[in-house]
Amino acid sequence: MNKIFLIFGGLLLSTILANGQATISPAKAQSKPVIIKGGTIHVGNGQVINNGYVAFDKGKITAIGEGAAANTAGADVIDATGKQIYPGFICPITTLGLIEIGEGARGTVDDEETGDLNPNVRSIVAYNTDSKVIPTVRSNGILLAQPTPNGGTISGQSSVVQLDAWNWQDAAYKTDIGIHLTWPVARVQNRRRGVPTPGVPQESPAEKAQKAIDEIENLFNEAKAYADIAKPEVTNIRLEAMKGLFNGAKKLFVNADGAKEIVQAVNFGKKMGIQVVIVGGNESYLVTEVLKDNNIPVILKETQRLPDKDEDDVYLPYKLPKMLQDAGVLYGLTGIGFWRQRNLPFEAGEAVGYGLTKEQAISMITINNAKILGIDKTTGTLEVGKDANLFISKGDALDMISIDVDNAFIQGRNINLDNLHKQLYRKFADKYGVKADL
Repeated sequence: MNKIFLIFGGLLLSTILANGQATISPAKAQSKPVIIKGGTIHVGNGQVINNGYVAFDKGKITAIGEGAAANTAGADVIDATGKQIYPGFICPITTLGLIEIGEGARGTVDDEETGDLNPNVRSIVAYNTDSKVIPTVRSNGILLAQPTPNGGTISGQSSVVQLDAWNWQDAAYKTDIGIHLTWPVARVQNRRRGVPTPGVPQESPAEKAQKAIDEIENLFNEAKAYADIAKPEVTNIRLEAMKGLFNGAKKLFVNADGAKEIVQAVNFGKKMGIQVVIVGGNESYLVTEVLKDNNIPVILKETQRLPDKDEDDVYLPYKLPKMLQDAGVLYGLTGIGFWRQRNLPFEAGEAVGYGLTKEQAISMITINNAKILGIDKTTGTLEVGKDANLFISKGDALDMISIDVDNAFIQGRNINLDNLHKQLYRKFADKYGVKADL
């Protein structure tokens, strides 16, 4: 009987999701040149072009500059006078497309596997291009993302996707760029029930953490030895997935917040000869010299939060990007989870009030994130030869009040910016006779 109810509930949920959502098809390939003129162009590398133009054809940027475009024959011309032009924002370390309903609907959650060591798991094959959350995110200028697996000590591999596609194969922008590891932390666990068994030795938190670190080192030593074999007689899918770490094809994204854990992760990367990226890095400001000397980038998680420790400056999360900027550490920014990623530009905007310039904040979620993800040769800034990933906003894209994205392009394709939120707004605006401008 319970199975019947579960099946019925699942079918009902699927019906609600199917019938209550917007129908938005991916855009077709760019068919003719496009020129956007008259706007303020934020290149992404700190440069600003006033009253500029950007031209692109066949998905690539062909020209950018100040004033009028030299040749507009045969091109679609978009007048962006009084508007702002930005590179597409990039969201790393996210469960976007892997989770549809965060709580209470297990059938819509596909971001982790069982077990602790899963380097062979590929999040890209679970990425759902039909997610109704994706259009709400790209409506705020976020055009690329890095769907990332969770769970266990080694969660699996992530890829970069562009957010307008029919399926995961179409979405794939750069596949299997890194493996994700959660660094062990020596902390006291609360005992909700039960007492230690008399006569049985109890491991301290430090001993448990060191044991986990030893297991990680053993696995990586095995993987390194396996990578040195040109043609293994027997294929080990876990070790095969880790080969790229040792030849530079993949990076190791390490979740670590404490200064001690960050230093341990950096030293581990040096020992193994692999590229490490720190994810989280709440105490990264305490070890900036270590990070800079070893060329270790940091992907910060949210600015709109409270600090971890009561004794910390309450504004520390807002100030952290500026601290890393001043220390010369490469840093990027992500948000939390999946639907909240639409707030990514506003998270970046918070840092402007605490030391960053506006262009530095834009770089944080464009070229900085692109460099960390290894896609900076094709995107992250508006430069000739790069993919035409950009959008136009009527107002400041880092300000939640004035942002108003009215055109967005992914690889030159003019994408549909409608979403369920806008449809609901129009629906009830019509009901109450309110003029809707969405």
